[in-house]
Amino acid sequence: MQFYNASDFIFKKLTSELPKTLYYHGSAHTRDVFSVAGFLAEKEKINPYLTQLILTAASYHDSGFLNCYAGHEEASCHIAEEYLPSFNYTKEEIELICGMIRATRIPQSPQTPLEQIIADADLDYLGRDDYFTISNQLFKELLHTGLINDETEWERLQISFIESHQYFTKTSISLREDKKQSNLEKIKARINKSAL
Repeated sequence: MQFYNASDFIFKKLTSELPKTLYYHGSAHTRDVFSVAGFLAEKEKINPYLTQLILTAASYHDSGFLNCYAGHEEASCHIAEEYLPSFNYTKEEIELICGMIRATRIPQSPQTPLEQIIADADLDYLGRDDYFTISNQLFKELLHTGLINDETEWERLQISFIESHQYFTKTSISLREDKKQSNLEKIKARINKSAL
């Protein structure tokens, strides 16, 4: 398994080929998920071999945006299945990686500890100080794609999304849940203020 080469290959591809209108789902998001996934794997005491599989999944989890918007998780799996054999990944390893990629599909329902790590890494920002900066990038992207119409609709969508979201790993629950709830209250306060 040539983990470093496999990750380097897809990062270069994402950086050069993703549409510039993916204000949120660009290569910076993938790098963020990669970094958080590595941190969570360490905190959750995952062994080095499985950590490399987690980080491979993090690298490839949004590569499907190279081909499509809707259903990008499945497209990401196809890309992993296409390229990872050339980096000496086995069929079994690729199946584990695809399971982790599919675990990022909303609503999330990860089935294994590895899938939980990727799911939490993908939405880590919900419980961080930079939540509003990052969510504004997603707002801009969804506005551009026509999936939402205005800021009020966006904020109501965010309230519903955060209220239904849960972290799965002990680490994310401990480090992110309180701040996520605080961010949620700030959104609610903004909506209430604009309703006056």
